[in-house]
Amino acid sequence: MASVEVSLKEMMAGIEGSTAAAVVDYTSGMALGTLGGGKDLDVTVAAAGNTDVIRAKVRTMEQLGLKSRIEDILITLENQYHLIRLVAGRNGNGLFLYLVLDKARSNLAMARHQLRRIEEQLEV
Repeated sequence: MASVEVSLKEMMAGIEGSTAAAVVDYTSGMALGTLGGGKDLDVTVAAAGNTDVIRAKVRTMEQLGLKSRIEDILITLENQYHLIRLVAGRNGNGLFLYLVLDKARSNLAMARHQLRRIEEQLEV
């Protein structure tokens, strides 16, 4: 099992093209931890804003009567991928991993695979 700090380090060092990472509680919008970012990307603001994305999707799924759980959400920008991975299991209820990737330096399929592995090992 990995702590929030260890998971953030794995996201940044272990996933090629990573520029920012966060572990976020989407019930409150609070980041439990962040790493990376910079003057062009305030990770705390982005993490809080993505809680609205998750809440909207969950609400829409409820209205549609869909019973599946969300694995991840991908937002594609001109130069970046923003990956949101909901944490499954009893320890992760209400949490998500947030990862920003440089499109030119990343492999999206590999990043999703590695993020799934990190999510499975997260212990909060």
